[in-house]
Parts: sequence; structure tokens; C-alpha cells
Amino acid sequence: MPDLARQPLALGARPALLLIDMINAFTDSRSPLGSESDAVVAACADLQTIFRSRDLPVCFTTVAYSNEAQAAVFRERLPALNTLSKDSLAVEVDDRLSPLASEPVFEKHYASAFFATGLQQWLKDQAVDSLVMVGLTTSGCVRASVVDGLQHDYVVWVVEEAVGDRNKEAHNANLHDMHAKYAEVVSLDDVRDAIEVAS
Repeated sequence: MPDLARQPLALGARPALLLIDMINAFTDSRSPLGSESDAVVAACADLQTIFRSRDLPVCFTTVAYSNEAQAAVFRERLPALNTLSKDSLAVEVDDRLSPLASEPVFEKHYASAFFATGLQQWLKDQAVDSLVMVGLTTSGCVRASVVDGLQHDYVVWVVEEAVGDRNKEAHNANLHDMHAKYAEVVSLDDVRDAIEVAS
């Protein structure tokens, strides 16, 4: 069955870059939650440079737990999440993508960057009208955040080179599904061109 007809949507005048869970636990292939993601990190760094050069908002998420009650069912389902102890190096943003002092890191306990975090209020305070989402993993926290971004009425772009997954088939299937329903799946050059035109 073919995908539904869809209308391409452009970035707004003030997009924000959201780097989802680009933390050591996910970018280090030796971690039980990690994968080979050097190319994703490099693409994310390029996007940081683009957004920072235009003084556009940039923010991050991490997943961190400080007690056994937080996300208890999620962690029972996926025991590797128990390695994400608050204040450990595992939950720190990868040094190759270090946040500036003005760039918040939103701590979350579940998949979506929006669920029970301060992200939505910060986006409103920054007068953000659209989102460029990147990070790890495509089939998990990226997808959940994309769906919630749409449900908060943002145009969402996902940069294909700047997302990754431990499972290539899941990565490809979720990119297809997000593009079909929830977001524009675009290239890094598409983002660069759109921001240059808007500037």
C-alpha cells in the first residue's frame, strides 16, 4: 500500500537544533547502549557550527537516573538503561559536541525529549518556530521526540546523516516512516541551504 500524500514543509524563520542523547553511553561503541557513531557525531558538529554562526538556538538531551523509582518499568524492560547513573560520565554529552554555557541540556527519563522536561517552555521562551532534530537513536528517542515535536505543532526536520541506530534495518524503516508521516527527512546540505536563505 502506498504512503499517504504529503505536503513538504519548510523550516520557519527561527529553527532550533535539538541534539538528542549525544552522550557517551550512546556514542561509545564499547557501551552496552552504544554504536559506531563517529559519522553521526561529525554531522552533528557541522550542524552546531551552522546554527551557532547564525545565533540560532541549540539544546541537548541526556538520559539520567538518580533513584530506582525513575522510569522503573522502562528500566526493567531494558536493563542496560541502568548504566545511565546521574553524575556519571556515561550521561555527559560527548566532548566532541560540548554544549556552550547558553545551550541547555535537558535531563529525561523516557524516550521523548518533551516528556516531563523543560524543553517546550524553553522553546517558547526562545521564540522557536521549527525544529531540526538529530541524535541517537533513530528508532527510539529520535522518533519519539519527532512525534512529540509534531504534536506540539512544530515543523520538524530530521537530518539523515546526523541520526543513527544500533540496528540498520530499524534506522531505515523509521526514517521512512517519519518522512511519510511526521517530519521532513533531509540532508545536512538541505539544512545549510535553508538557513542561509532564511538569514
